Amino acid sequence: MKKIFGEKIELNIYTTDSPQAQKYDFRSSTNVLFEQVALPIDVATDKEKMRLFLDEKLAE
Repeated sequence: MKKIFGEKIELNIYTTDSPQAQKYDFRSSTNVLFEQVALPIDVATDKEKMRLFLDEKLAE
């Protein structure tokens, strides 16, 4: 997504045991947050759904 959206998004990847992730109650190993809100797993793991989601959110 960073290649598609470039400077429009900030991308950080953390492990679930990192200090940044510990404030959330993650229940699986795959989690994606957008503006501090967790996305549904079907969006987080599907490239086309994620692109559509970001297209909409970043256009606002």
